[in-house]
Amino acid sequence: MTIHDIGIQNSVLNQFVADLRDVDIQKDSLRFRRNIERIGEILSYEMSKALSYEITSAQTPLGTKDILVPIDELVLCAILRAGLPLHQGVLNYFDAAENAFISAYRDHKENEDDFEIVVNYLAAPSLENKTVVLIDPMLATGKTLENTLKAIKKHGMAKQIHIISVIGSRQGVSYIENIFPENTHLWIAAIDEELNSKGYIVPGLGDAGDLAFGVKL
Repeated sequence: MTIHDIGIQNSVLNQFVADLRDVDIQKDSLRFRRNIERIGEILSYEMSKALSYEITSAQTPLGTKDILVPIDELVLCAILRAGLPLHQGVLNYFDAAENAFISAYRDHKENEDDFEIVVNYLAAPSLENKTVVLIDPMLATGKTLENTLKAIKKHGMAKQIHIISVIGSRQGVSYIENIFPENTHLWIAAIDEELNSKGYIVPGLGDAGDLAFGVKL
């Protein structure tokens, strides 16, 4: 897996990440969603540099111009519900992409610290020989992405997989390195060093789904 930690570069991206983490700014859910969307746009731009291109000819009022344009058949797969604002940011940059949506959530049993990832909904087109972009804002343990990978395989063998995430834990990133195909690319805005006993990223930013859409029961 190739890891693209965009947050270590000098970029306005880091301002959006800082705003996401700020407990006072988080009180504005509209701004929170918009910041995630903007991060999705920036990561999409970075990802676009790794896609396949071919020359096409554009006709202007005064002549023609050859231009390199991306040719990959993209399928953007958002992990519900937290992935929706990030998905919109990616979709803003890839007009012709197909879309998929998967439900994956933590199912806590008797012990609050122990959980399993349950996937019970997937809507997707054929993924055969296409480039799949998995969109999940928080890469904590990596188990959600692992189960998502298992679930999407029944829709065909993807040509390549990209993962777009906002914040990940070092442990989660290392975990998916051993799960995903070697030619997978991870595009991420920040990597934090700690994962607590409950499987949450520290310092992270809290529950992205709750901050974007309200607290769930």
